[in-house]
Amino acid sequence: MPDTSHLFPTLFSPYRIGAVDIPNRILSTGHDTSMAAGGQVTDAMIAYHEARARGGVGLIVSQVVGVHETARYTSHMLMGTDDSCIAGFSRLATAVKAHGTRLFAQLFHPGREIMETADGTMPVAWSASATPSDRFRVIPRAMPITMIEEVVAGYAATARRMANAGIDGAEVVASHGYLPAQFLSEHVNHRTDAYGGSFENRLRFVRNVLEAVRAATPDGFAIGLRISGDEKMEGGMRDADSLAVIRALAPDLDYVNVIAGTSASLGGSVHIVPPMFVDNAYLAPFAHAVKQVVDIPVLVAGRINQPQEAETILASGQADMCGMTRALICDPSMPAKARADTPDDIRACIGCNQACIGHFHKGVPISCIQYPESGRELTYGAPKPAPPPKTVMVVGGGPAGMKAAATAAAQGHTVHLHEAAAQLGGQALLAQMLPGRSEFGGIITNLSNEMTRSGVTVHLNSPITADIVRDASPEVVIVATGATPRHPTDGEFGEDAHIVTAWEVLRNQANVGGSVTIADWRSDWVGLGVAELLASAGRRVRLAVSGPHAGELLQSYVRDTMVARASELGVEVIPYARLFGADADTAYFMHAASGAPLLVEDTETLVLAQGTEVSDSLLLALEGYDGQVIGAGDCMAPRSAEEAVLDGLKAAWAL
Repeated sequence: MPDTSHLFPTLFSPYRIGAVDIPNRILSTGHDTSMAAGGQVTDAMIAYHEARARGGVGLIVSQVVGVHETARYTSHMLMGTDDSCIAGFSRLATAVKAHGTRLFAQLFHPGREIMETADGTMPVAWSASATPSDRFRVIPRAMPITMIEEVVAGYAATARRMANAGIDGAEVVASHGYLPAQFLSEHVNHRTDAYGGSFENRLRFVRNVLEAVRAATPDGFAIGLRISGDEKMEGGMRDADSLAVIRALAPDLDYVNVIAGTSASLGGSVHIVPPMFVDNAYLAPFAHAVKQVVDIPVLVAGRINQPQEAETILASGQADMCGMTRALICDPSMPAKARADTPDDIRACIGCNQACIGHFHKGVPISCIQYPESGRELTYGAPKPAPPPKTVMVVGGGPAGMKAAATAAAQGHTVHLHEAAAQLGGQALLAQMLPGRSEFGGIITNLSNEMTRSGVTVHLNSPITADIVRDASPEVVIVATGATPRHPTDGEFGEDAHIVTAWEVLRNQANVGGSVTIADWRSDWVGLGVAELLASAGRRVRLAVSGPHAGELLQSYVRDTMVARASELGVEVIPYARLFGADADTAYFMHAASGAPLLVEDTETLVLAQGTEVSDSLLLALEGYDGQVIGAGDCMAPRSAEEAVLDGLKAAWAL
């Protein structure tokens, strides 16, 4: 029976790609989960994708599958280079298709875009030409004709294995500056043989791949192409270039999947997984331009986080399916909730990039800061009943406390959450005040809604002491009292120095002078964000970071976007600066590596972004309490929202 929805009728109308019938227009685009082991599909990967199939997604395109031994761009990618891969993909296909979802695989070779390897050494990288890649500082070798033919055969053989595993189709990855794009690009491809020079010659590699894949797979096996429109880098492909490629290759395709950006540059790579600074659904106009020139289905992604955004794109004819990958990482049941016309129940992605692509770049399984169950389905996938239900007091209404309360109540416990302030949210209330980061406040909305639905009783303006806890006598106390700004305890700070904290700046509680130095010990979003905020207000800003560069702890696409914004505003970054002291007009630092003095003169205001320190007085006062006491979040150790929410989940599961 087809999916239906009164609010989103187009989104939940069935669709056909080639001979493959798809129940709705929601797409989980190919994205690396870091869950492969030895190049093979794992139980964790199957559980991850099955959770999204169970939640109602129409089509899943699994992560990249290497088609040749030289395609290993990370140490944890899937490989399709021999028949041993078939059994794992067969299990994946069986699990996903049991829920009515269809499954495609991505066929992949990175060319020169090599990130890292299992043993830490860099291999020989291959490309259309020996054109360097700026982002990873790789200088490849030009592929000889015999190797080109071998790689083309690898695409075909891998596609055949995917078909033998019961997968419905294959998507050739020509996006983001990977090998096919390197042949297409005049900037990269400087060949003078049959694979370079003219437009037709630069098309030859991709055309040969598509023809070989078609010949190797059975009738009805869908074949698509993922391609970037604008690569967002100097000398890169632009929309018009990619449009010409798509028009030329359309007769060989069952669909085209459009995106933007390239792996080859810092600015272009931001668009691989665009952070919250980028507009929602910003690539729909390019998809619409593609639809004007081809008769095949056009799929599009790029910050499409909500079903109403997707419905608008589809109903207006700009595209035929919408990639909503991070929305599905954040809420695997998003399609089912939208189909049931309950969009307010959806846990909306906030585009933070912290635990999804951020985890991938660390080589660990992806997850979500709001929904840590993602990527941990084998541990937290099934709801945990409460035998028997307990009375639970949660102290603290930040992300840790809210997640603990919502999860415990969903398990059947009686939960009361007490927040000393007038608002829920903790430090997320500060994060959302920074330029371009208002969307971060969505974590408060989402967790608050989850508490409401699970039946948590919330008490605001309700500070809790150990005596109050003992009088109430809950069976369980979850302490999530957070942290406060950290002040340096060493150094020399004169009484005439004007020193404020980043928290005071964000709360508009500080009178900040015209020339500001920010002492950024954490090198995270706080220092960079406050720098942009103050520079936007016309102040001269120096950002003194303790590490080698600003935003060191941030996911690279977030960091690079924030650094670019700060640079455009004239923020001066001073690296390796460890705060030592301040007086009326100078901030004193030491070079973190050499110990040499660094003086930042003409400092009217010193802003401290020195991290936080635990607020654990209640936790300590409850030592010896008769009931169960569990600490969660920053009161245990100052970290980020990701660890706070995960702590909250673990605290509830420990009941």
